[in-house]
Formats: sequence, C-alpha cells, structure tokens
Amino acid sequence: MNATLLDRLRTELDERRATVGLRRDLVVSGPQGPTLGVDGETLVNLAANDYLGLAGDPEVLESAQRALRDMGLGVTAGRVLCGTRAIHGELEAGIAELVGAEDAVLYSSCFDANLGVFNALLGPDDTVLSDALNHASLIDGIRLTPARRYVFAHADLDELERRLAESADARTRLIVTDGVFSMDGDIAALLRISELARRYDAALMVDDSHATGVLGPTGAGTAEHFGLQGGVDVLTGTLGKALGGAGGFVAGDRAVVETLRQVSRPYIFTNAMAPPLAVAALTAIRIARRRPELRERLTANTAWLRGALRDQGYDVLPGEHPIIPVMLPGGSRARDVAAALRRDGVLVFALSHPVVPAGEERIRVQVSAAHTAEQLELAAVAFGRARAVLAGS
Repeated sequence: MNATLLDRLRTELDERRATVGLRRDLVVSGPQGPTLGVDGETLVNLAANDYLGLAGDPEVLESAQRALRDMGLGVTAGRVLCGTRAIHGELEAGIAELVGAEDAVLYSSCFDANLGVFNALLGPDDTVLSDALNHASLIDGIRLTPARRYVFAHADLDELERRLAESADARTRLIVTDGVFSMDGDIAALLRISELARRYDAALMVDDSHATGVLGPTGAGTAEHFGLQGGVDVLTGTLGKALGGAGGFVAGDRAVVETLRQVSRPYIFTNAMAPPLAVAALTAIRIARRRPELRERLTANTAWLRGALRDQGYDVLPGEHPIIPVMLPGGSRARDVAAALRRDGVLVFALSHPVVPAGEERIRVQVSAAHTAEQLELAAVAFGRARAVLAGS
C-alpha cells in the first residue's frame, strides 16, 4: 500500500477518534422484531424501521423460504442479462399498484435508486431543486448530474419559489424532497410543493422510504396522505422499512420507468434482486394492503408513546409519524440517556453531529405496529428512570 495514503488515513482516523469518535456496528441476534438480542440480553427494539412489524411476519418468512427452495438464492446476473425472473415483474407491478403509479422498476436499494435517477433523467440544460435535509442518497445522486443545482432551506417554500423563478430558463425543473424526513420525522408540505410545481411547470420527485406502507389510508405514502395520488412524477422508495425486507424502487409514468431501464447505471450494472427477497417483498405488500389494522395499531402505538414521553418532560418534536425525535442538545446528554435506556432493557441510539447539526443532539425513537402495550410501557418507564441521568448532567 502507498505509505502516503496510509499515513493520511491513520491521521484522519485518529482525529475522528479524538473528536466525534469511531462508529462501531452493533451485532444483534435473532430475527428482526419488536425485541432484539444484544450481548445475551433481550431489548425492546426502538431503533429499527420495522413500522408494520412485517420483518418477522410468519407469512412473509414462509414465502421467502418457499422461494429459496424453488428458485435458489441469487441470480448472479443483472436484469438486462439473464437475471430477470417472473417474480421481478410481479413485484414491480405490485409496487406500482401499491403507490398508485403506472409502472415501477427495482433496484438493489433505495440508495441505488436515488443514485440512478438524476443522471438518467436530467442533463446540463436542466435544474434540480433539493430540500437541505433530504436524505444522503438524494444528495449524492444530485452530485452526479450535470444539471444546475439549488438547495433550499428545509421546508422553506418561499425560498423554493424564488429558486423556481430564478431557473425559468431551464429545460426541465425537478423539485426533490423526502416524503418523511428521517431525522425529524416531519412530513413534507406536499400540497404546497405540488402547487408550486404546477405553477412553475416543474416536475416533482419524492423519496417515500419512510412513508411507503405507513402513510395514507392504503399505505400508498405521502401523496395519498395528502390526497395527491398521481401528483408525483418520480417516486422512490424502499422495501426495507415498513415492508420488512430489502431493495428499492422507482415508480412513475411508464416513460420515466422505461428511461431508467434503458440508461440508469445502477439498474444496468447491478445483479438482480435475489428471488426470495422479491417474493417476500410482494407478500409484504399484499399484507400491508389487506390489513389496514397494522397502520391503525402503528398510529395508536406512536400516539401513546409520544404522549408518555412528553408527560415525562422530554422535548419531543411534534408530528404524527412513528419516528419520534427526543431532543437532548448539548454534550453527551443523548448518549448518556441512550446508555441508561440500554441498561434498562431498551435499545435506542443517540444522534449527534455530523448526522444532525451540533446543538440538536437527540435520540430517535422508532415505533412498530408489532410493539405490545407491555413493551411500550417498559420503554416509557425506562425513559422516566433516565431522567435521573439528565438531572446529574
């Protein structure tokens, strides 16, 4: 290895270790669910995105096991070669039906989907306008495009309108926003954003990773939540949160999807999704559509825990999504509370700079429909006990 490169990397790692610290993966055991095994203990899991509790659903698991027996594990080829199975098309049709789009195309993850959209759809004569708090995958995807780029302050739609007016010479203007922002749990003001898109003849793209299966009467996502079905031109999402598995997608008009199939590099140059994952995802979609009580239970669980945390004096950002940010700014307060909760049987993580801005440290609590009342009560009691940590800080 090149000594100059190694010396630089070692120095940078030492600096990171001394400032923000080095991340370490948490090794868990057992299936994903409302509890997880960690270091021989069973903890209430408030750290995952298993919103509908489908990651461990018996019907989903059984469908994946059957597919593994019948179709094998992977396909060892891309979709444009010999990697496509019938289940891939069936899953794409199921996704399109779920989100109310004409068509959909699969990717290995939503990160890949977001990396593959912008270069395929935009050129140097176009403009992309992106919310400042959009997911990292959107930010990275936008960096790959030759289009002119504007970033507007989070949820500042007055600035968005000014940027739309400034970019009137663009061939295409594409507004890009998360449907639900992952750190704050707030829902994009899609009604007004859609209105601005129509007024300025701009296209609208939404990353609905934290909304697919969660928001809307049928789980179609943010657009359905606001009664805007058909109002989003490009929709990206994941199969790895509310739907419990893995993989990503882009949905929209057939012209959008067909263009991605022809020129999107992450689609063309990546192996196709493993058939057991595709079967499991399609099973999860069907469950999500036929069991609205899962969303009802998720809503009730979220409201109960939000209320319990506020009653204990915690600063909880307002909202209705099962992402519940508990704000603990300054120093190590968030880390100390997270450590106290783990000692009390609850798994959460503290978020600090650079994941969130300095001074906005927090614990991000994530609720599932699979959580029982007893598990949520245990978590609330643990949060109450952790107030003693704050009193000493």
